[in-house]
Amino acid sequence: MAATLRKRIWGWMAFDWASQPFYTLGLTFIFGPYFAAVAAEHYLTSGADLSTARAQAQGLWSGGQTVAGLMIAFSAPFLGAFADNSGRKMPWIAFFSVIYVIAASLLWGLTPDGANLIWVLVVFYVGFFAAESGLNFVNAILPSLGTRQEVGRISGSGVAVGYWGGVVALFIVLLFLAENDAGVTLLGNAPLFGLDPDLREGTRAVGPFIAIWFIIFMVPFFLWVRDDPSLGGKPTNLRAVSAELFATLRSVKDRKSLLNFLLGSMFYRDALNALYAFGGVYAALVLDWQTVQVGVFGIVAAIAAAIVTWAAGLADQRFGPKPVIRVAVWLLIIVCIVIVSMSRERFLWLPFTEGSALPDLIFYVCGAIIGGAGGAVYSASRSMMVRHTHPERPAEAFGLFALSGKATAFLAPASITLFTYLTNNNQLGFLPVIFLFLIGLILLRWVNPEGDRDEWAVSSRPD
Repeated sequence: MAATLRKRIWGWMAFDWASQPFYTLGLTFIFGPYFAAVAAEHYLTSGADLSTARAQAQGLWSGGQTVAGLMIAFSAPFLGAFADNSGRKMPWIAFFSVIYVIAASLLWGLTPDGANLIWVLVVFYVGFFAAESGLNFVNAILPSLGTRQEVGRISGSGVAVGYWGGVVALFIVLLFLAENDAGVTLLGNAPLFGLDPDLREGTRAVGPFIAIWFIIFMVPFFLWVRDDPSLGGKPTNLRAVSAELFATLRSVKDRKSLLNFLLGSMFYRDALNALYAFGGVYAALVLDWQTVQVGVFGIVAAIAAAIVTWAAGLADQRFGPKPVIRVAVWLLIIVCIVIVSMSRERFLWLPFTEGSALPDLIFYVCGAIIGGAGGAVYSASRSMMVRHTHPERPAEAFGLFALSGKATAFLAPASITLFTYLTNNNQLGFLPVIFLFLIGLILLRWVNPEGDRDEWAVSSRPD
C-alpha cells in the first residue's frame, strides 16, 4: 500500500516535470521574448517609432494572456464540479493534454517576418488554456496524497521537481537549439538538425520540443495515477452540476477565511503571473537582451525556484503555508520596485556608466528572487487551498482556486497594457503589479492559517 502511494505521488509530480517547459521555455524565457522581438520589429516596419513598437508588442502579448485567463476563470469551476460529480478527472487531463501537445507543436509557425503573428499568439494561448485547465484537475488530486501537514511538503516537492524539469529543458534548448543574433547556440555551434539560424528555426523549434518533452514525461503520470473509484456517482447533467456549483459559491460568502484567501490570492497570483509572463519580455525590450541571454537568466531563475520551493515546502510543513506566502510576496514587491526603477541607463536617479554590466547583474538577481519567491507562493497557496477543501469536492474547490487566480487575470495584463500605453514606457507599465501584491497581502490578514475545510461539509451542500 505504501509503495503504491509513493508511486502515485511520484506519478503526480511527473505532471509538473512534464508541463513546466511550457512556462519556462514558452511563456517566459524563450518563446515569449522571441515573440516580443518579432512583434516589435513588425510594428517598426509598419511605421511606429521604437518606443511605441515595443509598447505595442508588450500590449499584444498581455492581450492574449487576458483573454486566455478569462476563459480559464469561467470554465474551471464548472469543469471541476462536473469532474467531482462524475468522479473522473483523468479523462479531462488526457483531453487537455492532447490540445496542449498540438498547440505547442504549432509554435514553430512564428517566422521572423511576423507573417503569422496573430495566429501564433492565438495558438500559444490555446496551449496555455489547456495547460492551466489540466493543472486544475491535477491539483485536485493533491488532497488525497497526504495529511493536511504533509501536503505542504508534497506540493513544494512537486513544484521543485517541475522547476528542475524546466532547468534541464532550458539547458538543452540553449546548448543545442536556440540561436543568438550571430546564429549560434550557447556552445557556439549552429542549431542541431541543420536548422536555419537566419529563419530562427532553432528558437522556433522550442514549440515541438515542448510537445515531445510532455509526451515522454507524462507516461509515469498516466501509469501510476488513477481516479478514486469511491468518488463520484452523482448526476452529471447540467442542472445537477450547476446546483452543486452554485451551492458552493453561495457558501463562500459565509466562510471568512476562504473568502479572504480566494480574494487575496486572486490579486497576488495575478501579479505573479504578470511577472512570469513579462519578465523575459522586459529583458528583451528594456535591457536589449538576446534569446541566449534571456535563457541564461531563465536557468538562474529556475534553479533558484527549484531550491527555494523545495525549502519552502519544508517550511510549509513546519510553520504552515501562510507565513511562507507573506515572506515570498514581500520579496516580489521589492523586485517590482527594482523593475520599475531601472533601465539600461539608470537606476532611480543614479546613472549607469555606458556599457555597464550592472543592470544585467541586478536583473539576474531579480530573476533568482522571482523564481524562488514565485515558486514558494504557488506551492504554499496550493497547500493553503487544501486546508480549505472538503475531501469530497476537490476538483470543484480547485476550480474555485483557478477562478480566483484567473477571474481578474485580465487585471494585471490590462493594467500593464494601459500604463505602458499611457506612459509609453515599459518600466512604468509595471507599477500596477506592486499595488496588486499589496492588496493580496492585506487580505491575507483575515485568513485562518489552519483553513476551514471541516466547515464545508455542512455549509456547501444544497438543501
